[in-house]
Amino acid sequence: MKKRLLGALLGIAMATGLLAGCGQAGDNGGSTGGAAAKARTLSEIKEAGTIKIGVFSDKNPFGYVDSNGKIQGYDVYFAKRLAKDLFGSEDKVEFVYVDAASRVEYLKSAKVDVILANFTVTDERKEQVDFALPYMKVALGVVSPDASLISDVGDLKDGTLIVVKGTTAETYFSENHPEIKLLKFDEYQEAYDALLDGRGDAFSTDNTEVLAWALQNKGFTVGIESIGNLDTIAPAVQKGNKELQDWINSEIETLGKEQFFHKDFEETLKPVYGDQIDPENLVVEGGQV
Repeated sequence: MKKRLLGALLGIAMATGLLAGCGQAGDNGGSTGGAAAKARTLSEIKEAGTIKIGVFSDKNPFGYVDSNGKIQGYDVYFAKRLAKDLFGSEDKVEFVYVDAASRVEYLKSAKVDVILANFTVTDERKEQVDFALPYMKVALGVVSPDASLISDVGDLKDGTLIVVKGTTAETYFSENHPEIKLLKFDEYQEAYDALLDGRGDAFSTDNTEVLAWALQNKGFTVGIESIGNLDTIAPAVQKGNKELQDWINSEIETLGKEQFFHKDFEETLKPVYGDQIDPENLVVEGGQV
């Protein structure tokens, strides 16, 4: 079953999904009442001596805090390399924990310089932030208990699907399957806890993530391995911060020459996936999909 995910990822046509509003500040561009702030330029970041990067703290294996209290993951590995190439030390990054619905707002309010939080590129988000070149590709998946496996969207017609606010999963199911009841949470850990507690029939988010979670949680399977569009994941900066965006683009192109993201995969994702995912179906090098 898990092997079929590889072909499914490649078989979906490239497209971008629209991000629906979730009624709060964050990816829908809503306001928290705080004044907008101008982002730091690359020059100002260099002068300050540290770069602030927004990451997830609860999305294993992409951005999470491990049992020793250290931040780890595919996005974090990349963030540390940005700091190393900018300052000569990967310790010069200040990690700021974000949730899915707050990513846009954290850029608009200049709480972070860059978002590296499994941020899917969509048309609506492009109107609010500037994306750099992609470094990963992904679609949606649905995980559910083996005892009542959800293997088709029709199985959810009279059920409850758990999603995280401000994600492409929320958007996709709201727009394409309004008949499905959505149980929404602000954070990924809350969503997984709800699935474990039986408050919903299934949970949907990036298929790479639910596969990793299912491998680590006996009794759960990704019954729908790929649904929706094949999207790209990219760094984001505040709208108009071209100097920083250009530097990140140049960095991604340079890192591609050394196959950096394949190394990132080997270090952070392969220990979770084993041989279940071919890195060629997830990794993007040099910004070229």
